Amino acid sequence: MDNMPRARSVLLSYPYWFYIPAVALFGVFFLAPTAMAFYFSLTRWTLFDATFIGLDNYELFLSDPQLKLAFRNTVIYALLTSGLKVAVGLPLAVLLTSVLKLKGFFRSVIYFPVLVSTVAVGITFSTLMQPSTGLINKTLGMLGAGRIDWLGDPALALYSVVAVDVWKGVGLAMVIFMAGIQSIPTDYFDAARLEGGSWVEFRHVILPLSRNASFTVILLSFIGGLRTFDLIWTMTHGGPGFASDVLTSVIFKQYQAGFYGLSTAGNVVMFLLVTLVAYPLMRFFNRMELEL
Repeated sequence: MDNMPRARSVLLSYPYWFYIPAVALFGVFFLAPTAMAFYFSLTRWTLFDATFIGLDNYELFLSDPQLKLAFRNTVIYALLTSGLKVAVGLPLAVLLTSVLKLKGFFRSVIYFPVLVSTVAVGITFSTLMQPSTGLINKTLGMLGAGRIDWLGDPALALYSVVAVDVWKGVGLAMVIFMAGIQSIPTDYFDAARLEGGSWVEFRHVILPLSRNASFTVILLSFIGGLRTFDLIWTMTHGGPGFASDVLTSVIFKQYQAGFYGLSTAGNVVMFLLVTLVAYPLMRFFNRMELEL
């Protein structure tokens, strides 16, 4: 009888044992590397040794003259890509959940770029956007338009990469919106059609009831925009000059130059920035969902 309470407590705690592998993996692959990054950001390190220098790396990183431009470009990139993916993805989702013929084919075509390597997309569009030999300018020339230096013009380079990012990522936004639209009960659509047709259906049913899908797309796209590197580096290397530099490309250039502690400090700053932006945004969206 004395063993009964003990056996009962073991039985009650048994489900929590399944958390142990997840906690261990989280600690090994996230907490430990994060702690090491914080430590090495306070040092001047190489592959063989590390010298503690306090906050010098942070002071040097934050005083970088290119940081202000890179931060501005990062915010512009994140805002534009997230906004455009919502603006383009939602109408596509509405169109491809309708009675349109061949909608399965069009869904596959629009989603396909999501599956393609970002580096491959960057190389392909860099070729297409060549000012003299690129297919885009050749097509514009046939239509009577002038030649545009998409990636060589400092005023256009960042926005050209934004357009490619939207082209590549809008398929995922479309799928998220489609899932939201298809989860809406059909009774709402029937009532909207009786009231006034497609516009009433979109304005009073799809738009408000797919708000959760919009929140998901905005959050994922905005965080992805803040962290972007591979597409910008493949297409412009942050150029021409520093015109399309973002925070991640600045950090990578520091690493290339052998300033490992400085680049680690930049990564920590990037981590904190994404956390400080994403967490309040997520809390705000969760609160909005509860009010629906």
